[in-house]
Amino acid sequence: MTTTRTARSGIRGRITALRDRGGLGRNRDRGQTAVEFLGMTPFIILIMLVLWECALIGYTFSLAGNAADVGARKGSGAEFAPGAACRQGALKDLPDAWSESADVSCGGGSGLYEATVKLKVPVLVPGLFDLDTEITGKAGSPREDQ
Repeated sequence: MTTTRTARSGIRGRITALRDRGGLGRNRDRGQTAVEFLGMTPFIILIMLVLWECALIGYTFSLAGNAADVGARKGSGAEFAPGAACRQGALKDLPDAWSESADVSCGGGSGLYEATVKLKVPVLVPGLFDLDTEITGKAGSPREDQ
């Protein structure tokens, strides 16, 4: 038995000799792919949860800005009770997961009606961890003369 070492194939003679004697059989590594996949499954699920939570954070930014914009427009055009119109407009299109913890404040100076909406980012798995993060959206709209 001679071992041959080439730049392309490495130690080829020894592996061939072991395979011929039965040292490296084909049945030895059966199921290895399944075991590796099962070992990586928790990490794959964790990465998916983190990516989904990042998507929820981005969606919360979008919702906060839109709710503040709608609230400011409703409040600036209201003839009576602009604060109530602003709050109702800001909460109108928010999904339930965000509207339960929404904090809307409305008001402003003489020429500009402003609305501020604070939304808490919902957590995909509530018992696992809590972000306790609030996203703030601010908007203003010029007051309309009645």
